[in-house]
Amino acid sequence: MGFTEILGYSAGAITALTFLPQVIKTWKEKSAKDISLLMFVIAAINEIMWIWYGALLNNWVIILTNSIVLAMSSTMIYLKLRYK
Repeated sequence: MGFTEILGYSAGAITALTFLPQVIKTWKEKSAKDISLLMFVIAAINEIMWIWYGALLNNWVIILTNSIVLAMSSTMIYLKLRYK
């Protein structure tokens, strides 16, 4: 694995963790009153488009990174609806 792949996977891992602190905070506090549902819906749509793009390019960095972020966005949508 070369430098470019390492850089891509490293950046992808950090990107994938973007929503993790918010997911954990919302889960622990069992409150999503200050969370924007629209922001996470837009993020989920965006991630689906990135996954599709990554699949067309057969680029696993894009696919994996955005799949994880999609899972977290979907979790936040679920928590927002559950704790509304």
